[in-house]
Amino acid sequence: MKRRALLSLTAGVSALASGCAAVSSPASAPSPAAVQGTGDLGVVIERAAGALTLVNTSSRSIYGRVTGLGDLSHASVVFSRDARFAYIFGRDGAVTRVDILTQRITHRVLQAGNSIGGAISADGTLIVAQNYTPGGIKVFDAATLELLADVPAAMADGKRSRVVGLADLPQRRFVYSLFDAGAICIADLSDPRKPQITTLPDIGKQPYDALVSPNGRHYIAGLFGEDGLAMVDLWQSEPRVARILADYGRGEKPLPVYKMPHLRGWAIAGRHAYLPAVGRHEVLIVDTSTWAEVGRIAVAGQPVFVMARPDGRQVWVNFSVPDYHRVQVIDTPSQQVVQTIEPGRAVLHMEFTPRGESVWISCRDDNRVQVYDTHTLTLQASLAVDAPSGIFFTARAQRMGF
Repeated sequence: MKRRALLSLTAGVSALASGCAAVSSPASAPSPAAVQGTGDLGVVIERAAGALTLVNTSSRSIYGRVTGLGDLSHASVVFSRDARFAYIFGRDGAVTRVDILTQRITHRVLQAGNSIGGAISADGTLIVAQNYTPGGIKVFDAATLELLADVPAAMADGKRSRVVGLADLPQRRFVYSLFDAGAICIADLSDPRKPQITTLPDIGKQPYDALVSPNGRHYIAGLFGEDGLAMVDLWQSEPRVARILADYGRGEKPLPVYKMPHLRGWAIAGRHAYLPAVGRHEVLIVDTSTWAEVGRIAVAGQPVFVMARPDGRQVWVNFSVPDYHRVQVIDTPSQQVVQTIEPGRAVLHMEFTPRGESVWISCRDDNRVQVYDTHTLTLQASLAVDAPSGIFFTARAQRMGF
């Protein structure tokens, strides 16, 4: 009996060892190089080549490239909730879904003649494109890019308005502005095949872009046709439009505008919003509790992007021609410009790493992306990228209005 028990035990140990060997066999386990998270990844738009450069923000390196994305002269990107898929909205009206891990296009639809951006719903199930031609929005299934709804931006004369300033809101809601109609629309896509649209008219002339505050309460549209901005408190039971900063240029001769400034949620730092003054060499400081102007900061040129570092301690500003080789850093406690750097020719975009220790800057005419330490302002890396423009990191997947 003892001999049989010993033989049985020996056989069991042998089988267990064999089973363990099978589980740990290198042939059945993924290689370390094939496994990575997406939290420190991002994409850089190659404006001229119609391609994406895929980057890692921790190693400050390029790990891949995806081509075949069409006209990216005014491209924007949003990410799926798991930060694996990038949705690229091209100027040619295409929406493309890219898997940034396998580095390939999974879906692509040409949905308009001229498009300048898009957004993803809070639950990650819907993609919405904002279109110039034909004017309106289109709603797609995020997994398949199946068209779910086509919502024209119709005006009283039967024509369509160009759509700008599209942003996501809590639940399956979106908000956008009509450039030609002077209106703001709130879209409830609880049933995406039956959109419910609330239109707020007479907001001012030519809204050109907009931002949503980080808490989703306020939507602010900049006005190109007049001084001031239009603001909607989205927490009101019946949202209405209020005018803010209506006289920031009053009594002064209108100045030529060389490049339209951009507004996004990144312009808010602490209790202040830092906004580009249209056509002026100034950044406006706005108290977000009263939405009144509380100051101005003179800067080197006409600001295009005014971006707050994630902790709100700094605001970085880039400029239109002829000053688009410069970037200025504003210290928010003192509200003063504390540094001017010259990263390269034709600075088009900036993007902070998720915690703000670095900023990535695209220099189109130098075919470089420059990475700076935001504390020491020293250059950390310089990456060769063909005509880079927009830079988008996957941390945007967890932020409203991005």
